[in-house]
Amino acid sequence: VQLQASGGGLVQAGGSLTLSCTASGSILSVGIMGWYRQAPGKQRDLVALIPSRGSPRYSTSVEGRFFTSRVNANNTVYLQMNSLKPEDTAVYYCMTVYSGEDYWGQGTLVTVSS
Repeated sequence: VQLQASGGGLVQAGGSLTLSCTASGSILSVGIMGWYRQAPGKQRDLVALIPSRGSPRYSTSVEGRFFTSRVNANNTVYLQMNSLKPEDTAVYYCMTVYSGEDYWGQGTLVTVSS
């Protein structure tokens, strides 16, 4: 399973950005998909998770500002990020679970300037 994320970049505080990530390979439908982020010098933290069926869940730091969705037909997950803050600056990683294994994308950098 390969995960390819895109959509990172530089944005001013208060702005919006959308990330996308597609899982590919010899796969049918992946399981849960999600986003984590890692700021410089910090551990990797959960941002949002979304099951193939059911409601997403978010970390408290982004709830109400970030929204995740997915298109099961093409194994793609999105992260709509609104009202961005400088503390949202991090490398964002998408992930998925397939056949009991975790798979991670390469990460995409989001920089929020004040």
